[in-house]
Amino acid sequence: MVSVVYTTRKEEVFMINILLVCSAGMSTSMLVKKMQAAASAKGVEANIWAVGDAESQAESQKADIVLLGPQVRFLLSKMEDRVNHEKPVKVIDMASYGSMNGAKVLDNAIATLEEFHK
Repeated sequence: MVSVVYTTRKEEVFMINILLVCSAGMSTSMLVKKMQAAASAKGVEANIWAVGDAESQAESQKADIVLLGPQVRFLLSKMEDRVNHEKPVKVIDMASYGSMNGAKVLDNAIATLEEFHK
């Protein structure tokens, strides 16, 4: 049985799509693997992937949430505009990013989605 990841005003969501954006999509690849492992351990169905800013326009449309690497925090306003403020965009905190704490980043993403959809 698949567990509910978060609930919107209209529905229960059973899978989460998380896009990570960094300069070239490379520095976040290790964090993606850690987040996928954390999701699997928690029984969370998740599609997590990383791209560079150049690919983020099209890829952001497929995501439920967009997470920015700390090194591209300056893209926050641009990304919010790209998704028409219809989904959350958040900068990953430096401590979690630096320590590659996939579980904490995943938990923060889910909490952000829950708060966004209240």
